[in-house]
Parts: sequence; C-alpha cells; structure tokens
Amino acid sequence: MKVYTKTGDKGTTALFGGTRVPKHHIRIESYGTVDELNSYIGLIRDQNIDQLYKNTLMEIQDRLFTVGAILATDPEKATLKNGKQRLNIPKISTEDIERLEKEMDLMEDSLPPMTHFVLPGGHQTVSFCHIARTVCRRAERLASHLNDIEPFQPETLMYINRLSDYLFVLARKLSHDLNAEEIKWIPKKDS
Repeated sequence: MKVYTKTGDKGTTALFGGTRVPKHHIRIESYGTVDELNSYIGLIRDQNIDQLYKNTLMEIQDRLFTVGAILATDPEKATLKNGKQRLNIPKISTEDIERLEKEMDLMEDSLPPMTHFVLPGGHQTVSFCHIARTVCRRAERLASHLNDIEPFQPETLMYINRLSDYLFVLARKLSHDLNAEEIKWIPKKDS
C-alpha cells in the first residue's frame, strides 16, 4: 500500500466511512490537532523522565488515537446497515478519565500548593509539557465547536479537557523532579 493516494490533491479528504470533506473542515481541524498533540506527547515521552510517566504517556497516546478515530467518523455513517458500530474499538470511558485524575492526584501529593500562575519553562522537558498542554486546549476548543455542530460521545470531550489538566500537573511535577525553577507570575502593580 502506498502512502500517497492523490485523492486529496483537490483539497478534500475522506472521513471514516468515506464521506469527503474539505481539508479545512472543523472535523479535520479537530482530529488533526489531536494528532499534533499526540506527536508532542511522543516528544515528552522521549525525554529522560521516570518510566512511570513514559508508560502513562504511551497509554494516553493510545487513547488519543481512539479520540482521533471518534472525531474522524462521519456521524451519518457511524452505524453500519447491520446495526453495528463502524468504529469497532473501545470508546473513551469514564475509567480513562478517572485514570488521568488519579495520576494527577498522585503527582500533586508531592507538590507544593499552587498559589500563582507559573510561567512556562524552566527546563526543556517542562516546556514540551506546556506546549502539549496548549495544543491540547486548542484541540479541546475545536472539538467543542465540532460537538456543537455534530455531537459525539461526551466522554471524548471530557477526556481532552482532563488531559490538558494532566499535562499541566505533569509539567509542575517534572519541574519538581528535575529541580527546575518554577517562576510564579506575579502581575506588576499600576504605578
């Protein structure tokens, strides 16, 4: 099978189910941004970090492929003629969301309480987490917009939301683990 198909040469692409849409369609923007997020998470996973985080990030990457598949499925073709779901994989579950929450709780147990916003940075690995977090927020905004137009499984949007929180906590935890300076944002006063 060749990577290039030439079917997108006129600016359209096929959704899961065969429907062709413009490459700038909100559905394509949504799952394309999830794909971008997945790549940044791979970059974090490639850093010199604890294996526990690497394992969690690999699981997240797996779940993001599921999120992408859900977002890439034409809702009008989601159910086959025989009544079965076209997307024959486990969907995002409440357990997936709870896993992120549990991981955040474990990390936060060893962190000082947050009293201010923090400036992204302090260490390259931490910066990668903040980039992934902001891409995740963009993915969430796009998916939320798509959900307003063509609703999809609610847990999918919840997972993206919780994932951005996880990435923020991971950035703080890695700052702590790497002894990186966490710079608080303290607004200047008007003079």
